Amino acid sequence: MSKEGSFEKVVRHDAGEAGERLVTHLRDYYGIDAVDATKTGQHHDHVFRVDRRDGDPWIARVFSASRPRARVEGDAAILRFLERHDYPSERLATEDGVSAFDDSTVLVTRFVPGGPLPMAVGHEGSEKFAIMGDLLGRLHTLPFDESVSRPGGASGDDPSYEGSPRQDLMAALAFLDAVDTKVAPAERERFEWLRDQVRSADDGQGLPEALVHGNLLHAPDHVILGEQGPVAINWKSAGRGPRLADFAWLMWGTWGKADWIDLAVGAYRKHVELTDDELDRLEAVMYVRPLYLGGFSYRRDLVNGRQAGQEVWGFANPEHIGAIAAATRAAWGR
Repeated sequence: MSKEGSFEKVVRHDAGEAGERLVTHLRDYYGIDAVDATKTGQHHDHVFRVDRRDGDPWIARVFSASRPRARVEGDAAILRFLERHDYPSERLATEDGVSAFDDSTVLVTRFVPGGPLPMAVGHEGSEKFAIMGDLLGRLHTLPFDESVSRPGGASGDDPSYEGSPRQDLMAALAFLDAVDTKVAPAERERFEWLRDQVRSADDGQGLPEALVHGNLLHAPDHVILGEQGPVAINWKSAGRGPRLADFAWLMWGTWGKADWIDLAVGAYRKHVELTDDELDRLEAVMYVRPLYLGGFSYRRDLVNGRQAGQEVWGFANPEHIGAIAAATRAAWGR
């Protein structure tokens, strides 16, 4: 979805060599006795656990050259803000947590011992949504200051479209426009319907704002169940934005299960009371991230030589989203 920097290219081809170069950089820059850097998971080529002889492990995130250093510095500023307010998030490994490495930028944080949240199935899913609702509610009550004033809420996967939820819609439109000429005549009507949905979607502008995470749904990518409780990680999408966008994305992920909805609403509501306007616009705002995912999937399918699969239409299914919004409002007493 974005242009890869040279480090990312090296990682994809030779993770061992890339890890060695990262270890050398961290030794030289921070004066630590780093001994090894290993990828944290199969799908996270740019995130490394850095083991040290002289202390606890670090996590190093190596961002592509196309992501400006200022955005990574913004990530670090948000982590400092969260630490000042004792919010359960990952912490910078050192005050100077951002460094330049080749043409990439590296952010180092402390390793969080623990494991992933339960998968969203059955009773374990109930636990997950109660935890996520609580984390979001606590986050949305934090006071603003200048360190968290940057726009946030978009997925953050493409550095060209970081910022407010509107950027997710701009990215989705770009995905669809890029394959306009590849759409089969029989699919044209559905394609235009999807593009019209993107163009007319409600991005939450004018609704109450908070510090938003931008993607506090997917575990284990964004929450670790640490020794002292759940810890939110991966703040590249964070900034000031409509709190409803965060909440709507979490509720979309309940897949309409009544007990998950009730638990997420109950946990969130301990901290935040949504306004009548927010509850009225919940369904419309809930489309933003699914439309982004639908646009990405549509482009991917056509670029790979096939017509759009069912996954594209499942993301922004009006019946599905309408049912979740109605159940959420009911859980809220509306």
